[in-house]
Amino acid sequence: QVQLVESGGGLVQAGGSLRLSCAVSGRTFGSRSMGWFRQAPGKERDFVAAISASGSSTAYADSVKGRFTISRDNAKNTVYLQMNSLKPEDTAVYYCAATTAYRTINSIPNEWDYWGQGTQVTVSS
Repeated sequence: QVQLVESGGGLVQAGGSLRLSCAVSGRTFGSRSMGWFRQAPGKERDFVAAISASGSSTAYADSVKGRFTISRDNAKNTVYLQMNSLKPEDTAVYYCAATTAYRTINSIPNEWDYWGQGTQVTVSS
C-alpha cells in the first residue's frame, strides 16, 4: 500500500513563499509520476503541477507557471512544491498524488491512483 503524507502548508501573506513536501512510503517511489492538485471551497480539484518518475519532465497549470516549481528527491521518497509570489487565489487545500508505476504525467485527477490527506494553504491579501 502506498501512503502519501503532505506537510508545509500554512498561512502566508500575498507575495510570500511556502514549500510543500510529500513523503511517500514504499520502495517504488522512483517509478511513479508525482503530482500536486488543489481544491478551493466549493470548487473542483484542479491540477497544479506534475513531475515524471525520473524528474526529467514537468508540467504546470498556466495559473502557476513561473511561480511554482515541482521537484523530487528519489533518495528521500519525497516530492516538493516550491510556491513563490503567492496570491490570495492560491488559497486551497493542496493534495499530493501518485500514479501506479511507469505511468506518464497528466493533469486529470481521475488518472491518479494514490492521494494524500491534503494540507491547507491560505494566502492573505
